[in-house]
Amino acid sequence: MRALFALLTACLIAAPAGAEDARLRSLETGDAGRGWNAVGRINLGGRGFCTGALIAPDLVLTAGHCLYDKETGARIDTAQIEFLAGWRNGRAEAYRHARLAIAHPDFVYGGTEKLDRVTHDLALIALDQPIRLPSVQPFATGAAPGMGDAVGVVSYGRDRAEAPSLQEMCSVLARKPGLLVLSCDVDFGSSGAPVFAMQDGEPRVVSVVSAKAEVEGRKVALGAGLDVPLAELRALIAGDAGQSLRRMGEGGAKFVKPGAP
Repeated sequence: MRALFALLTACLIAAPAGAEDARLRSLETGDAGRGWNAVGRINLGGRGFCTGALIAPDLVLTAGHCLYDKETGARIDTAQIEFLAGWRNGRAEAYRHARLAIAHPDFVYGGTEKLDRVTHDLALIALDQPIRLPSVQPFATGAAPGMGDAVGVVSYGRDRAEAPSLQEMCSVLARKPGLLVLSCDVDFGSSGAPVFAMQDGEPRVVSVVSAKAEVEGRKVALGAGLDVPLAELRALIAGDAGQSLRRMGEGGAKFVKPGAP
């Protein structure tokens, strides 16, 4: 944690002055949530929930640690993972179960340094059936934002599990390879939430929320970069390697408890 504290302290001191972060806005009505229904709650077989985003009709992007039981460190049975697209107030736009769930092969569940975990804290969930609805349009992914750039987050969280919330504006406080430090407001359940940046006139997913932290009274979020790890995950999902990794994961690999939102 010392390396994390040093990085955050340095970035908070050096962070440029800019517009104040927007407050969280609930998307609990159909009108408020229009355009964001491809963000959904991921139910984890009674072991909690995470947030995920549809990036193809049958692919959900989330955090790698969401695939593990936070108490035991064991892989959660894929059959118990469910994606609820646009979940709000007891209803979803679409309900799908997971066919395959793969964390990045370089992700370590646990470990001694949170920064090391974040850089590959990504997973893809292949759904048992694609979602093809006009109201649920998958998001494109984009290039990593730069320091000081404005981003936004749509997430579920503790005390707001029944509807997503949108933070339209927060910012990138620091960058290092595979990791973003963000001023965004996240909480338990926000793990896997998509971080958006406006690129080419549309919101694109540029990171995934991995963890929350606090330095000198200021709350920050840690986001995993997408560039190379996401391409590697897509290749695993598409090929026979994905099937092999699933069998390995469901065999009960032993890891230790992580620190995550």
